[in-house]
Amino acid sequence: MNRPERADQLHRQGTNCAQAVACTFAEDLGADRELALRMATGFGGGMGRTGATCGALTGAFMALGLAFGMRDIADQAAKERTYALVAECARRFRERTGSLACRDLLGLDLGVPAELQAAKDRNLFATQCAGYVKTAAEIVEQLLREA
Repeated sequence: MNRPERADQLHRQGTNCAQAVACTFAEDLGADRELALRMATGFGGGMGRTGATCGALTGAFMALGLAFGMRDIADQAAKERTYALVAECARRFRERTGSLACRDLLGLDLGVPAELQAAKDRNLFATQCAGYVKTAAEIVEQLLREA
């Protein structure tokens, strides 16, 4: 099973979008899966259901940080490289999906109880969000190969 498929499987098992992507890459990049699961918990629904940056994308950012981020506070070159990769990840995600924001991608504000329920009723997490999870994982894989 490839990483986008693993991320999709984790998402279908009950993780949020950020957890699905971050956990898919965590162990391969030297991080504890449980720690990644815990760290990514608050990023679902566009960061705590605020509708901001898509959770799948924030999970991708976490994976890129694990791969390329600073190992000590003096490593400013790693910080700059990671910023550049995160910006490229965001650019590719927007190009493929049309937006970076959860509320725009779903057309609903998950912070509003009635709209969250509408998303559940329309099965958007299993349909639309699954595609965003796969897309984010594919982009991380591409960036890992290219870097």
